[in-house]
Amino acid sequence: MGSGVIRRRLALVMAVLTASGLLVLAGPGTADAEAAALCSGRKVRTLPFSTGSVHVYKSRGYICAVTFPRRPGARKHMTVSVRARGSRPAVDRGRYRNHAGPKTVHAGHRCVWVKGSVGSGSVSSGWILC
Repeated sequence: MGSGVIRRRLALVMAVLTASGLLVLAGPGTADAEAAALCSGRKVRTLPFSTGSVHVYKSRGYICAVTFPRRPGARKHMTVSVRARGSRPAVDRGRYRNHAGPKTVHAGHRCVWVKGSVGSGSVSSGWILC
């Protein structure tokens, strides 16, 4: 084989490897990317727990939260709850594949309490962002 044929085959192999690497990186979205698309503002907290995590965002006095499972796919019982001090909680619960929420409340300068669960695992923040 001539050196031109070897170079073309090598270039083809490199192109295939690069494309497959990009597909892996662009595969299913991460919880951070999905939460940023669902909630506006800046991320202020991530509350991890055994079976998932709750991502909390803040924008102009509004607090938004979304619960994500550690392993998305099969339907699981999920909840997310956001409560500004002195108000009733905003709750989303059900059997979801990818996330519960987003749920948004107006907190102004008040503290908030965020809860989330996936299956048997759960997290409760206590009063935060005071």
